[in-house]
Amino acid sequence: MRLDKFLKVSRLIKRRTLAKEVSDAGRILINGRAGKASSNVQVGDILEISLGAKKTKIEIVEIKETVPVSEAKNLYRTIE
Repeated sequence: MRLDKFLKVSRLIKRRTLAKEVSDAGRILINGRAGKASSNVQVGDILEISLGAKKTKIEIVEIKETVPVSEAKNLYRTIE
């Protein structure tokens, strides 16, 4: 699945266009490497997201095309 779509589906970032802008600006690392919006993510990948002063590190646990809002947090596990 594309990085920007995963960020939107998992509700880490609310809009896909914003997810694209953030990832293309180099604020998201996939397993320690800069990720672009079109980068593919897989189960087990570690994402480091920097939004302003907030930094989040997550591990992808599951990938689904669509999920209800109540189940979105089940797609990832927060590390830091």
